[in-house]
Amino acid sequence: MPHWTVHLDGGPRRVNHAAALVGNWIYMFGGYCTGGDYHSLIPIDVYALDTVLLRWRKLPIASGEETSQKLVPYLRYGHSVVNYEGKVYLWGGRNDNYGACNKVFCYDTKTLKWSRPRTEGERPGGRDGHTACLIGDNMYIFGGFEDGMVQCYANTVYSLDLKEMFWTYIKAKGDIPHWRDFHTAAAYHHRMIVFGGRSDESGPYYTNREFYCNRLQVLDTQTKVWSAPPTTGDIPIGRRSHSAFMYRDHMYIFGGYNDITKMHYNDLYRLDLCNYEWSKVMTSGQTPRNRRRQCCIVVQDHVIMFGGTSPKDTPIPGGSDDENLMDLADLHILDFAPSLKTLCKVAVIRYQLDISCLPLDIRWELEAMTTDNSISQPLEMPQG
Repeated sequence: MPHWTVHLDGGPRRVNHAAALVGNWIYMFGGYCTGGDYHSLIPIDVYALDTVLLRWRKLPIASGEETSQKLVPYLRYGHSVVNYEGKVYLWGGRNDNYGACNKVFCYDTKTLKWSRPRTEGERPGGRDGHTACLIGDNMYIFGGFEDGMVQCYANTVYSLDLKEMFWTYIKAKGDIPHWRDFHTAAAYHHRMIVFGGRSDESGPYYTNREFYCNRLQVLDTQTKVWSAPPTTGDIPIGRRSHSAFMYRDHMYIFGGYNDITKMHYNDLYRLDLCNYEWSKVMTSGQTPRNRRRQCCIVVQDHVIMFGGTSPKDTPIPGGSDDENLMDLADLHILDFAPSLKTLCKVAVIRYQLDISCLPLDIRWELEAMTTDNSISQPLEMPQG
């Protein structure tokens, strides 16, 4: 049974951020945090998590030369990133004043420098809430909320060849998905598997008549054909702003939000990609609180989940999202194959056992599992 083994606080407090694994490091880019400046064109910030020590560090800000040459993306949320040959490619996302962006940026994790590759071809319009999948040498973009002559949801697919830096509009056929944003897409061999998201009954236009479909959609990137294979089992409710990840030929989804039910979730579902059967996964350990707009990154047999937003424990009746939601700075680890050693360490932590007799390396591992980071400031406690 998968076990939640670690819960640390004090990392970057972010919502709608984007992250990618490169080697033993998770690189996190931008995102939203209540009270931040998302109106100015200030450079995006970058944090890195050591997946062994579980320590976050803020990486150096962009140089004046990078900024003046417009090589650095501005601070944004709802963007996407992929790791390709050790470099992180960032696309899309939104700033409150300047809207959505459609430029490609590249972050070199060795030099910690930004560049803006020159691209050709049929470039998609700027958008946020889309997904990006790396399949072979290509980054596939699907859906999102697009800025153009009219702001609307998208259901189009574009690919960017990261070797040639050439955009292609994919004229897909078949059972084309409904327009949507804040869905998930996971790459499985040559297929892109899409689940959930927010859609509108009108089609591409926002009319506040939302619906949340739990129908699975699959794009074969070789034939350019969409399909909607029937699914069985314990099918999860439709949702948006959840996370999806691949582990051992299964797709998992975690958390999310449904505005019709007004529910945030912290459940975990598994989809068997051989027979398209869903099952709800039971876990042990300290389950994370219900949330949306978090990141989940697979590191070997672990899933590291961080950030997002959750409803406050004591909501204000009739209050706005800003009043009734809180941005999170925590980190959780789900271990799919916990060893006896790991379970023993979890028990030591849970029951606060004396560790003075343990070997130094075990004590060091226990310290890493229990010592909060100190990057974020604590949330202000209400007065009175």
